[in-house]
Amino acid sequence: MSRVEFHPLADEELTATALFYESRAPGLGADFLDEAERVANGLAELPEVGAAFRGSVRRLALRRFPYSLLYRIETDRIYVLAVMHHRRRPGYWTDRA
Repeated sequence: MSRVEFHPLADEELTATALFYESRAPGLGADFLDEAERVANGLAELPEVGAAFRGSVRRLALRRFPYSLLYRIETDRIYVLAVMHHRRRPGYWTDRA
């Protein structure tokens, strides 16, 4: 099992998105965080489950929300570079890789 670590800006994206969903409907922000945690835990167990995306970066979509975790498999961890919306600002995260 690998350890999953979020880039500081990916962590901010996670929090901002949860707050956005929570402002839309009570409990929806928590649902988003639960889904992101489920995906991150899956990555810890099976790091190569995500599809190759760009170079060494892989992508794994959340089920219920239009977001994916973009991550890189490193020697000692799974490093999440971005919590990316499927239709907004493509490529904004590339300087993190």
